[in-house]
Amino acid sequence: MKTKILSTSEYDIALAGEILAKGGLVAFPTETVYGLGADALNEEAVKKIYAAKGRPGDNPLIVHISEREEIIPLVKEVTPKAKALTEAFFPGPLTVILPKSKKVGNVVSGGLDTVAVRMPENETARRLIKAAGCPVAAPSANTSGLPSPTKAKYVIDDMSGKIDAIIDGGDCKFGVESTVITLAGDTPTILRPGAITKEMIEAVIGRVEVAKAVLEGMGKDEVAASPGMKYKHYAPKAQVVIVDADKKVYEDFVNARKNAFALCFEGDEITVPKVTYGKENDDLSQARELFDALRRLDEMGAKKVYARIPHTTGVGMAVYNRLIRAAAFKIIDLRKPFFIGLTGPTGAGKGYVSRYLSKIGFHILDSDKYVRKTYENNPGLLKRLAEEFGNDILVNGMLDRKRLAQIAFSSKENTEKLNRIVHPEVIALCEKEAKPLSVLDASQLFEAGAQEKCYKIISVIADWKTRLKRIIKRDGITKEQALARMNAQFDEEYYIKNSDFVIYNNGEDIEIQIKKIMEEIL
Repeated sequence: MKTKILSTSEYDIALAGEILAKGGLVAFPTETVYGLGADALNEEAVKKIYAAKGRPGDNPLIVHISEREEIIPLVKEVTPKAKALTEAFFPGPLTVILPKSKKVGNVVSGGLDTVAVRMPENETARRLIKAAGCPVAAPSANTSGLPSPTKAKYVIDDMSGKIDAIIDGGDCKFGVESTVITLAGDTPTILRPGAITKEMIEAVIGRVEVAKAVLEGMGKDEVAASPGMKYKHYAPKAQVVIVDADKKVYEDFVNARKNAFALCFEGDEITVPKVTYGKENDDLSQARELFDALRRLDEMGAKKVYARIPHTTGVGMAVYNRLIRAAAFKIIDLRKPFFIGLTGPTGAGKGYVSRYLSKIGFHILDSDKYVRKTYENNPGLLKRLAEEFGNDILVNGMLDRKRLAQIAFSSKENTEKLNRIVHPEVIALCEKEAKPLSVLDASQLFEAGAQEKCYKIISVIADWKTRLKRIIKRDGITKEQALARMNAQFDEEYYIKNSDFVIYNNGEDIEIQIKKIMEEIL
């Protein structure tokens, strides 16, 4: 198929309208992104949209109209709230979902009993709909899953040879798709955020909810009630990872990455190759530039991209919604005190993993060393321990750690007493010295409740007999004393269930396991 490239002249708009009326496909500009249009009431024409985009058939389309009253034949009823919203925001970047009329087929609605309708603000779009003489179904004019196009050149890249015509109407105003709100349930609910914010809508119709899937992704069996709800969407060919951190921490983290690209804000001091998407405190500029920035990263040959996280309020919610899907929900949380929590039952070989992580550049916080610091520099703590476990744990005012261990590990109750007294002091001390990419090396990580302070948790485990031999040899203690320590900890299944990653130290190659984990985390 030869794709015509058209202008916004009267002649070309009339030609494009004729193509739509005859069942063809035309890409056209809107104020949000470029749309790929077909006659919404022609099921065979609508099927061509799905084929051209490679779009899943269960992903509903938005029906575009040129006048407010054109919504009436498409829905069962224009409810009072729908009327209020259309009067306030039509034309504009808002899509309203209502129960559909019999005129609307199953293909355009993705098999649902509702229809999504909007009236674009863009004059070229409305002129085209009028010229076609029919409502126009139109998702974004890109290959399904890729960033939505806000410039005609990206439509041409994706759609040439697949559709009848493309109208070049310049750059889009907002840069992210319309806000989608469903009025088909008991409570108005935003399914996709956009330039019309929750606060703007609530000023017109009162309380509005935001669907959980907007910021967290769809549930396992959840049906997409709106475009843009799929798990991975808007994604470039590069792998995108969002970095949740303040400006300085983000800069330091990204600049230390090899063979990486940055997707950052204007003014960020980045030394690796970068593409900016707006200004830090200007959500509209971020929305306008995000999709173009993702496209440019592909043009630059980026393979791995670390993106600075936007705000999640106002229009920032729309930016975050698109970016989180472009990243397939991969986020590195550098706001947690500890990047990795490293733990495992005693004798499993956690120390080897800790040394390896130190060698490749991580900042290791060895909790055992901080326990010693706590005992040496905290007379009040020693007094509390003596009150609980007896004065004979002190020798010349200094702690006899072996004696304390004998008593503390003699029963589960004593172990829990020790943990309640010591753990808060140790974790607080570790937090003071934490840096980006800190590893909290702590055999008592879970007992201390420190897992909530870690971005990811790695547990090192080994079989029971191997651990027993290691502990006896390492600590110079009896078999009975070693068993007491082992029995005071969680079992292997607990570590597996509560960790993000598990390293098996039963003769397997540990370094290969660590490298695979680091590739996924970083």
